[in-house]
Amino acid sequence: QVQVVESGGGLVQAGGSLRLSCATSGRTFRTIAMAWFRQAPDKEREFVAGISWNGNTMYADLVKGRFTISREAVKNTVYLQMNSLKPEDTAVYYCAARDTILVTTSIAGYKYWGQGTQVTVSS
Repeated sequence: QVQVVESGGGLVQAGGSLRLSCATSGRTFRTIAMAWFRQAPDKEREFVAGISWNGNTMYADLVKGRFTISREAVKNTVYLQMNSLKPEDTAVYYCAARDTILVTTSIAGYKYWGQGTQVTVSS
């Protein structure tokens, strides 16, 4: 079992930055893949970024060059640095973990989910 807890959301103006954190517990951190998803009002949940056990990363086209995912093994934590934020980035952001070492963009591939953190970007 893996517990996942997000933090760091908030309100920011367009062009600003936020860093989300995702703390995990319950399983050896280095053997799981982690990802961030988001869900805007009246839209389906979508993949944002993921990081594998060895640090390989994957990004959705919409956030490439603006968002950076990283992991800190000592703290069992994954981060999502979001720069150049746009109003269309407004959503609830979810952290997810899976029991394998590789990332997938599929929602169904992740067994463990956090409660979500709201990110609101004003224009």
